[in-house]
Amino acid sequence: MELKARLVEQALSEGFVACRICRPDAVPHVPARLDAFLEAGYHGQMAWMEERRSWRGNPAVLWPEARSVIMLAESYAPEHDPLAVLERPDLGAISVYAQGRDYHDIVKKRLKRLARWLIAQEPCEVKVFVDTAPVPEKALAQAAGLGWQGKHTSLLSRDWGNWAFLGSVFTTLELEPDAPEVDKCGSCTACQDICPTNAFPEPYRLDGRRCISYLTIEHKGLVDEDLRAAMGNRIYGCDDCLAICPWNKFAVAASDMRYHGGAGGTLAELVVLDDAAFRARFSGSAVKRIGRDRFVRNVLYAIGNSGNVALTEAAQDLCDDPDAAVADAARWAVGRLRDT
Repeated sequence: MELKARLVEQALSEGFVACRICRPDAVPHVPARLDAFLEAGYHGQMAWMEERRSWRGNPAVLWPEARSVIMLAESYAPEHDPLAVLERPDLGAISVYAQGRDYHDIVKKRLKRLARWLIAQEPCEVKVFVDTAPVPEKALAQAAGLGWQGKHTSLLSRDWGNWAFLGSVFTTLELEPDAPEVDKCGSCTACQDICPTNAFPEPYRLDGRRCISYLTIEHKGLVDEDLRAAMGNRIYGCDDCLAICPWNKFAVAASDMRYHGGAGGTLAELVVLDDAAFRARFSGSAVKRIGRDRFVRNVLYAIGNSGNVALTEAAQDLCDDPDAAVADAARWAVGRLRDT
């Protein structure tokens, strides 16, 4: 218990807002839930979820020697209302988590420092993960008592809301586990009601194929036309269900200001980015990983939804773009603006 207390203290000094512990086998319900999600086709084009189903469904399979999982949360709470940008159709809305530096790099460095500290205290083996392996992080976080998976399927806490990145340290040490957290969503349906594309077939279930975060980040090619208008000016991710959650009244300030930045911009300046300009503009940002073509496709959908006829020429210029999805989005945008 003394080591555990010092571990928590060290984690907080590293910038994490919470540190809890569970066993690798603490989430026996995950395989059935994952199977149902995949069999319903809710994963869309995310074939990697199917390919690593056994690992994602059972953390003990990932590393059989692990005896404890240290779950950590790091706040990236915004300093502004994330929904305000949706009232500015001239701007591209980028999800809060991707507005600054890529969280993978920042959180992983903190995890590695904490893991090195642990090894120095008690010889052991460790592995660190931050959304880089098939780890059921949200389920493990609830089992460890960090928070609970809300009706929007993201983790939330009565101590820090739902603006947090999750990371884990698997270790061969036997550490005292914490009590799991219980659901506290109650009768609230705010996150379900605000979803622009009705991506929640029922509470606690997300149809990724309709989720704007999935559509703008993971989905390749053309987006179904019946979903494009609902995307509004969201060009990378969507924060609606997170931003509306009443538990965010307890959100704590982000521990690292690098999470906050000005990654967005006007649709007029973003739509003209070529590959080199896109890479330069989003260097070090999570946005960079979707590439210029998918990003500009999203910008063109936003232009089509903007009602700003002054952007017609910019969209027209891309109607013959080498990328088929970009060209299709450009033609759709031009058609929408001409009907304005």
